[in-house]
Amino acid sequence: MSRSASNVFLLSGVRAPFDAPESDIIQQAETKMKRACGNSAVGLHFRLYKKSFDARRRENILQVCSVLVTSDEPIELDAAPDLRPFEIAVPRVERGSAPLSAPPLVVGMGPAGLFAALLLAEQGYAPVLIDRGDDVATRAVLTERFRTGGPLDTESNVQFGAGGAGTFSDGKLVTRVNDPFCNYVLERLVAFGAPADILVKAKPHVGTDLLRRVVDAVLSRIAALGGRVLYRTRLEDFEEREDAVTVTTTRGAFEAGALLLAVGHSARDTFSLFARRGLLLAPKPFSVGVRIEHLRENVDRALYGRFAGHPALGPAEYALSDTTGERGVYTFCMCPGGQVVTAASEEGGVVVNGMSYHARDGVNSNAALAVTVDPADVGRDVFRAVAFQRELERAAYAAGGGNYAAPVETVGDFLTGYRATQPSTVRPTYGGGRVRVADLAAFLPEFVTRGLQNGLRSFDRKLAGFADPAAVLTGVETRTSSPLRILRDERRTAVGTRFIYPVGEGAGYAGGITSAALDGLYTALAVMARFAPERNPV
Repeated sequence: MSRSASNVFLLSGVRAPFDAPESDIIQQAETKMKRACGNSAVGLHFRLYKKSFDARRRENILQVCSVLVTSDEPIELDAAPDLRPFEIAVPRVERGSAPLSAPPLVVGMGPAGLFAALLLAEQGYAPVLIDRGDDVATRAVLTERFRTGGPLDTESNVQFGAGGAGTFSDGKLVTRVNDPFCNYVLERLVAFGAPADILVKAKPHVGTDLLRRVVDAVLSRIAALGGRVLYRTRLEDFEEREDAVTVTTTRGAFEAGALLLAVGHSARDTFSLFARRGLLLAPKPFSVGVRIEHLRENVDRALYGRFAGHPALGPAEYALSDTTGERGVYTFCMCPGGQVVTAASEEGGVVVNGMSYHARDGVNSNAALAVTVDPADVGRDVFRAVAFQRELERAAYAAGGGNYAAPVETVGDFLTGYRATQPSTVRPTYGGGRVRVADLAAFLPEFVTRGLQNGLRSFDRKLAGFADPAAVLTGVETRTSSPLRILRDERRTAVGTRFIYPVGEGAGYAGGITSAALDGLYTALAVMARFAPERNPV
């Protein structure tokens, strides 16, 4: 499934001052190669591959880089301990011979659905791609209307529609998945309009403003290649037959030669349909918590000291975790210079998430502060886990006073006792300020409250000012990931089925934009390895 460029190597551990130009990095790489290989270090070509910042010593912040080295001749690797062969991984499509009785149908336009449908379209499989929500432009109008006090559209919102929940996020592409196709995913995003620097940064992000254009470009490409892109088309039922799947939607019935279920982590009504149709569902760990907001300048200063605000560093990011307590607590989806967004998709519930634009130049920085929920906490039942999430969302709605205002509390009150302290230096960004001061511990489960409090104290020791009494907590964050997994076999089909492929975050196999895109990519490859295309690939 991959090809290797001959005599291409990755040189790691190249370090330089954080503001050193790229030419200095390349010069250091050349020096390292000459030191290791001596006179044999000829015919070498260098290109910056990845860079990150090491800010553990704030007075000496460094950029740590890896450099691609292409050699005209073989290199003796023993002479260069920081050098290893580098494989340029691209999908190798193997096409099966089984006929498709109908085009593949992909349900969901999040990263998993988009990447699956894109590869299928490029290889001549002419997929049908549906989503219950709207196109990007319409979603943007609806979400802004909801943010400022308008009605919630339960079909088209932050969770549902073109691009999925990631469209209204930081567009963060960091993943813990060590997969050879990670860079391929980034390259495809750049080809559709993402900034080229995501190929180099160790912590790449696109930003919601640029990501929306990327999503539009991908969907346009799918349609141009013969795929069908249908909005406001919700999956209502499906039935597997001998040679296909009959799919019922709000736009009528379709025949699907393969049905790819990339529905996202918030399609709770669709989860119920899966259970009714006999798909095997298993509970999995998930997390719940709040969003924490600090002044961006304070986070920058805590991490970068006197270099805070330097354009070479950009807004500071953190990722913190603590597993020393009774359960894990961690931050994720950190949005420097971002805002807390209204992310509800059901009537009568408040849900929060984080979002930032590419410039990341907002006054506040925010992150999810979440506590792990084990299946045993909710009775090891898939739908009890969903009910647990929903109960917290409705409690937050009530605590916020209704009309989707969110409950907020200062960190000072949350740690030392509720006194209805009004936010001061840190102003909540949720809903343009549609918030109400409330006692979060009054409706959060005790183990969640305790975990959040332990996390705040722990993270304050790691990042000075994290538990600043003026920092603001906004509740609740419940859609961190899917609380269930749709069991699938080695062919990536749902256990006990022939043509149904669970894929992505909603199926329990991913946790973010990049990992979801990868799962969609691998699922498309599995479909193509089995079936023959309708037409020649592009």
